Amino acid sequence: MSPTDSVSVFAEGTFEEQIQELLEYTARSNSEDERTALLQSFKDITKTEEGEKPIGEDEDRRREVFNLVLNNTKGVGEGNEQEIEGFFNLLFSHLFTLWQVDSPETSQHVIFLLTVISASPSDNSSVKYRILSNLFNTTPRSSALRPPIYTTLLQVAAANNELELLALSKSDVERWLKEWEVSDEEKSQFLKTIVDTLTQAGQPESAYDYRVLHTLSLPPSSPESQSAAVDTIAAALRLPAVFDFDALYNLDAVIAVKDHELFPLLQIFLNNGFPEFSAWADSHSDVLESYQLERPQLERKIRLLAFSSLSFDYIGRNLPYATIASTLHIDPSEVEKWTIDVIRAGLLTGKLSQATQSLHVNGSSARKFEREQWEALEKRLLAWKAGLAGVIEVVAGAQKRGGGVAEVVQAAQNEQGAQVEGAA
Repeated sequence: MSPTDSVSVFAEGTFEEQIQELLEYTARSNSEDERTALLQSFKDITKTEEGEKPIGEDEDRRREVFNLVLNNTKGVGEGNEQEIEGFFNLLFSHLFTLWQVDSPETSQHVIFLLTVISASPSDNSSVKYRILSNLFNTTPRSSALRPPIYTTLLQVAAANNELELLALSKSDVERWLKEWEVSDEEKSQFLKTIVDTLTQAGQPESAYDYRVLHTLSLPPSSPESQSAAVDTIAAALRLPAVFDFDALYNLDAVIAVKDHELFPLLQIFLNNGFPEFSAWADSHSDVLESYQLERPQLERKIRLLAFSSLSFDYIGRNLPYATIASTLHIDPSEVEKWTIDVIRAGLLTGKLSQATQSLHVNGSSARKFEREQWEALEKRLLAWKAGLAGVIEVVAGAQKRGGGVAEVVQAAQNEQGAQVEGAA
């Protein structure tokens, strides 16, 4: 969004000279008669009669001649990329000089120009992106003009299947929403536009974070909020890479739809395992179909979550294959395949051992972090602290005895191994 190559090719000369060049640019596709009439209108407005103020001091006439240019702007124009970008840069500059940024007239003119730019056919969409980016960056950070400008930028990029060029990020959007002096309803609408645009472009994974933000932006008790909450729950269940249901469950808007038919399924994915999901799915096949939820994909996800929850209790220890198979309701021969899947999903780290038929768990994600998880974490930290103190004591003892480097290292390793066994 921050262009580094902005070009202004109509920057020199007096106000009248600049406006005349802008007007001549817009008239390039006009007939000779139309150009002559347009330039005559320009001369009539800018001519200073006896007793009149010079146009440089006459704001009304300067606005009138600017509107003449604006009304003749039918598209991006017939010029090369530098000319097109320079034309709009100077047009924006005069617009923000002649009217206050937050005035109704400025808003009206900007909306008109956004419509012209987005509707204009252009072989090179990149010039449109630069024009709109320049306009976005020209407006103050708090300006109410920024949402419609960026919405237009989204629409143009989506129409050309080039959304990735915008490099839109959640952190940028969150910062903009804090800066913009617009109503909560307008902020919610902007977020919904992002969700709809990304979804229609076949990017539901990218849209998910903005779904959550959109749901957060709405009053929890409103019908719009309840609809958004249900859509977000369905998306979280549907998307194969979404595993954080705890953050979703704690949203006020989600809690407000606790009587909805999808809410029990959300609770299962937060708290339970494969048997509970299977029982629910057997009696709610119509709900799965209604929300385009595929049972095999949900079975995979609930098994991965159950695997992660089980592993959380075995961090630093060996988790037997048999225990994994029993928890996931799979054949023991499939344990290694599921272990690879859960590691690839980023839910745990560890090392398989065919010799011991176990998984040594180095780290694992908890599905939710409540009192039980905090107590488990405290226990591990205390064990680690005690182990570190033991290592320091043994190393100090070896050094006092005048032991060499090899003896000190061996003593530390022996103590560390003993402490790990004790903690397990």
